[in-house]
Amino acid sequence: MTDAEIAPTTAPGVVPAAPAALAGGLLVPAQGSGPEDTRRHNLSTILTAVHHRPGVTRAELTRLTGLNRSTVLKVVAELVEGALVHEVSPSEHAGRGRPSSHVYPARDVAALAVYPDLDAVTVGVIGLGGALLGRLRRPTEGRARPEQIVSLVSQLASDVIAQLPEPVVIVGVGCAVPGLVRAADGVVVDAPHMDWHDVPFGAMLSDALGLPVQVRNDARIATVAEAVFGAGRGVADLVYLNGSYSGIGGGAITGGVTLRGRDGYGGEFGHTRVDGGRERCHCGRTGCLETEVNLRRLLAALGRDDVDLSELDDELDAARGRPGVEQEIDRQIGILAGAIGDLASVFNPSMVVLGGALGSLWSAAPDRLAAAVAADSFAPMSGDLTIVRAELGSRVHLVGAAEIFMLAYLRDPAQLAERVARLRQEA
Repeated sequence: MTDAEIAPTTAPGVVPAAPAALAGGLLVPAQGSGPEDTRRHNLSTILTAVHHRPGVTRAELTRLTGLNRSTVLKVVAELVEGALVHEVSPSEHAGRGRPSSHVYPARDVAALAVYPDLDAVTVGVIGLGGALLGRLRRPTEGRARPEQIVSLVSQLASDVIAQLPEPVVIVGVGCAVPGLVRAADGVVVDAPHMDWHDVPFGAMLSDALGLPVQVRNDARIATVAEAVFGAGRGVADLVYLNGSYSGIGGGAITGGVTLRGRDGYGGEFGHTRVDGGRERCHCGRTGCLETEVNLRRLLAALGRDDVDLSELDDELDAARGRPGVEQEIDRQIGILAGAIGDLASVFNPSMVVLGGALGSLWSAAPDRLAAAVAADSFAPMSGDLTIVRAELGSRVHLVGAAEIFMLAYLRDPAQLAERVARLRQEA
């Protein structure tokens, strides 16, 4: 999986690598013609495969990457020497031939992941392989100013690292923000629910933490996470939609490449118009998808002011059969189905992944949603479409934020090994 502009602009010594393509569910950078290009390509291919499939065997690496066995053996040995992976010999081997070692990413190479939302800030440590090593969440009162969030992130980062059972090497920071983020410099151009406008949040975090930082829109980050580690693993064409207190966000993977747009704003599906919508949206338009399909309307039907998203399934299940609730579920499903049908016509995805409140809406009536999509779609475009619920739950933004940062280093593992070695010496 690739985001073509992903190289951290603030990371010393990290340069953009060539665009990559999805092959067998793996990030495979374009290969140059020289020996060093080939070496970097092979290192990137193997490390990415191990990162996305911890415990993969050398035999499986040969099959997945198309590299021959001797090349895989040589590349794995170089990655072991660079302390980016380690091998574990199988304790049992029932098949024929020599047993193949299992390859795991280094346990102590990690990125900080930051998610400032409307009511809380979450900071996590995500190791290679997408493992959540630690997480702390701190509620905020009202709309916190960017400098308040940066101060809180600094405190939480120190605390969560101190609480880890084993020391780690933090190579950088990935951050998910619910708003428009300019990918080139990490400026939050507009986060209306947080009342942030033209905030240089990436630079602020980098200055406070002393680390390179990548900032992206939270929905685009979640799209990458679900495509690499979640429900869409190995799917080259998918659309992701997420519902939260801040509205509906989304993203798309087309041919294995993340939809980005000129400034990194691509995928604002919550601001597409829907039939019958009359409410004015904060974006200035009337009848946006997120004004008609949203958590606020569901909570009003439930008679609740607030609910933890992890408990929304139970709330909807407990209210099953109540006319007002069922009517609202049906109304939102009908509108959501039309939006999915439109997205199917635009992107022709194999899969639509629904997260957050939209996942709960799907869970309340999966058959109704599937039938509504089929009835409100251009059949050749949606006939084989699969609609599934997101798998990563509350981890999605942390895992995705770390992945967005690590992609540049996955393209050039030699630079990652050099940085890790230097940080270990300084520790």
